Amino acid sequence: MAANNTKQILIKNSSTNEFSNDLSMAAETNESHLLIIEDDQGRKEFTLDRPIYSIGRDRDCDIRLISQFVSRRHATLIRLSRDGKKHSYYYRIVDGDGKGKPSSNGLMINGRKIPTHDLKNEDEIVFGPQVRAIYYLLRNSIRTGGQTDSSEYDITLINPGMTEDMED
Repeated sequence: MAANNTKQILIKNSSTNEFSNDLSMAAETNESHLLIIEDDQGRKEFTLDRPIYSIGRDRDCDIRLISQFVSRRHATLIRLSRDGKKHSYYYRIVDGDGKGKPSSNGLMINGRKIPTHDLKNEDEIVFGPQVRAIYYLLRNSIRTGGQTDSSEYDITLINPGMTEDMED
């Protein structure tokens, strides 16, 4: 059977400073970083894998926000290594262009106006009225074994005869 890819949101345990993982130890894991943006043009998803991103209204920004309330260079995302681990990292969001010039309206992160923040799973970033983003830290798991747990699948079967009973 081909490898089965599943995604699971990382949940940080603050007391042990470790991430919980209810998958088997045989599973090979990697992190994925996702930013879901909502602006005047709707919803967009960005998979983050580069070391730096510019966010703003300017056409040259890596992540472009469509709104008159957003600065040309509103924020910068910077990838940083987590505790010296080779393949584990996080993103820090910094208000402004990354050269020290802040945005006009600043950043609201989880309801608080702050100039910089180390992003955690499900953090909400507000750039301006009706322009926001949600950050997700996901864990990709590749199971190499051929066996799967039956609880992985939610299958609902519908008997065609059931719809005929409703029409009568």
